[in-house]
Amino acid sequence: MTIPHPARTGTTRFPVPVDAALRAAGWQPGRRDIRQAEIWADTLRDHRSPAGHRHAIFPAAVEAWAEFGNLHITSTEPGRHVAPTGVHIDPLRGLHWPRTLTDLGRALDTPVAPLGEEDNGNALLAIDAHGRVYSIDHTGDWYLGPTVDAALTVLVTGRSPRRLSREPD
Repeated sequence: MTIPHPARTGTTRFPVPVDAALRAAGWQPGRRDIRQAEIWADTLRDHRSPAGHRHAIFPAAVEAWAEFGNLHITSTEPGRHVAPTGVHIDPLRGLHWPRTLTDLGRALDTPVAPLGEEDNGNALLAIDAHGRVYSIDHTGDWYLGPTVDAALTVLVTGRSPRRLSREPD
């Protein structure tokens, strides 16, 4: 029996270049390391900033950490709008960001937790309680998508993220 190649069938969960980058990083369908995700949750839950800020922990974050945690995702493809960004999914990259994430969550009216980093630490990735993903860097706050899958697609394929603003669309 011949198994069809996903690039030819379009049957993958992700666009082909994203699927390829994820698999090269060690991801596979059904990947779920809940034990590591719980360790991260406990570490973040126990951390308190000098001013007393704490991290929010919620199911959407824990599930994202369980599926994609510890992956270093890079693309060899050219970007569609901008250069693709390398991603490292590790919520402890945001350990010392509870105040920033609390402030972002207050502005969005939802809890926000760290997800990882992009571009070798030049931006923090964050996820909210609804599963939406954001990037925070020195230029501002960016919306990457309504799901981790969508955010990874934006980052790996080099699509332009949307800047968060208070201005109406």
